[in-house]
This record gives sequence, C-alpha cells and structure tokens, in this order.
Amino acid sequence: MGNSKLYRGSLHTIILKLLEEHGKMYGYEITQKVKEITKGELNITEGALYPALHKLEAEELLDVEIAKVENRLRKYYKLTEKGSIETESKLKELEEYIRNMHTLVNAKWSI
Repeated sequence: MGNSKLYRGSLHTIILKLLEEHGKMYGYEITQKVKEITKGELNITEGALYPALHKLEAEELLDVEIAKVENRLRKYYKLTEKGSIETESKLKELEEYIRNMHTLVNAKWSI
C-alpha cells in the first residue's frame, strides 16, 4: 500500500469510511477514490486492498454483492450493521490517535 508504512494500520478504517459514505463500492473504485481524495499522495495497491477486503468480509463487517456490468461480474462491497458500528468505533480510535500524536509532536520537550 501507498507511500508509507504508517498508512497500513489505517487501511481498514479508510475502507470502512469510504463504504460508509458511498454505500457500496468495488475494489478498483476504492483505490481510485483514495487516490482522488489524497490528490495522488496515497495509492492503495491491489495487493494490499483485496486481502483487507477479504478480512473485513470474514469478520462480517462487509457484505458482498455481485453484479453483471458490461458482460463482466463485479464484486461490490458494502457495510453490514456490524460494519457500521465498527466504522464508528475505528473513526473515534483514529481521531484519538491523531490527537495524541499531534500533542506529542508539538510538545515542548524539557531536558
């Protein structure tokens, strides 16, 4: 995934948040939306995305819907009720992490 190891720990939260906002999305659409939102700064590879989607599905946080689009089968992912609850929890956890990191980075360290 992307440009930094720091993003790896946030991949599930990114996916859950996008699905919360957009209802349902397919894998390539997720990668392109992240690229668009971050103005190309963050690129999620298929090698990182699909294992994450499969893990979230196995944890019953995502449902899969298969649709035929232009004679091809496309797998759409959407949040389950459990996934919606987990999204809220993960977003709160991420906000707390960001707040704590901001505090630490901007601290005046006395020696």
